[in-house]
Amino acid sequence: MNWLQIFDNTLSSILSPATIGYALAALGLAMHFGYGGLLNMGVAGFMALGAYGYAISILTFGFPWWLAALVGLAAAAVFALILGIPTLRLRGDYLAIATIAAAEVLRLLFMTTQFEDVTGSADGLAGYHASFRGSNPIPEGTYGFGPWTYNETGWWVRIMGLLTLAFAVLVVWMLTRSPWGRVMKGIREDEDAIRSLGKNVFSYKMQSLVLGGVIMAAGGIVYALPSSVAPGLYVTSLTFFVWTALLLGGAATVFGPVLGSLIFWVIQTFLSNVLPALVEAGILPFMSTSQAGTLRFILVGVALMLLVIFMPQGLLGDKKELTFVR
Repeated sequence: MNWLQIFDNTLSSILSPATIGYALAALGLAMHFGYGGLLNMGVAGFMALGAYGYAISILTFGFPWWLAALVGLAAAAVFALILGIPTLRLRGDYLAIATIAAAEVLRLLFMTTQFEDVTGSADGLAGYHASFRGSNPIPEGTYGFGPWTYNETGWWVRIMGLLTLAFAVLVVWMLTRSPWGRVMKGIREDEDAIRSLGKNVFSYKMQSLVLGGVIMAAGGIVYALPSSVAPGLYVTSLTFFVWTALLLGGAATVFGPVLGSLIFWVIQTFLSNVLPALVEAGILPFMSTSQAGTLRFILVGVALMLLVIFMPQGLLGDKKELTFVR
């Protein structure tokens, strides 16, 4: 077993676009669930809208990358409005069913051959990188050290992703410490009490749904920047992974989703490297290499159950704070 290569690959995931995309998606989910008490199980749908809105705007309409990114964010905001109007008055479990169904409907729409010229159907979309890479101010070459060595394109993707994440963290941090944030926390704990104070609970929930959805869409864009967009990426398991990252770091925190996403991807990368290596070394002779790769998803599922049972507040969460939705 090449432990040096395993640890090198694991450490490289700290700055991967996937980690940054998950951090943004988990931060948006924190706005929904951690602060608003909205049980959104359609994270993959918001991320898909951001990514597809970005790619389609470039490939079909010829928009520059920055305008295409705004289109992706706007698409998520419109989707949140359409989704929220009939569902935000539902109880938490019914909202979860509605959101997961809506995300699946979106994925199937992107897969249908009816719009293949625009969405690429099951093959997805690629080749939309020229505008973004053309704006790269970093000179051509390879930079960094150790596992964090990338070319100018790799660093440009990561820098823009980190800047987007930093801006989103700042916005959420400011909002949660404002009167608006205090009202949202009150709605999460007891919306009837907040309604009795004359606050429009539906309006606040809608604002939270839109804002969180836009942040998730930004995560979808960052996730798609270095490679391609395909409907197979935005499946239900993606939503569960983002939930795992959120609960790991702390649902009702600002920096918890970032920490949770970092730890989640480090563990995922480590397991995806070490489990097949253990099979090849004969330490796990009872399974194949592909089965060992699947085993990591089982371990993630078990970890999610243990988190909910024994540490629902997460690593950065306040143990005194309620961790359930009334």
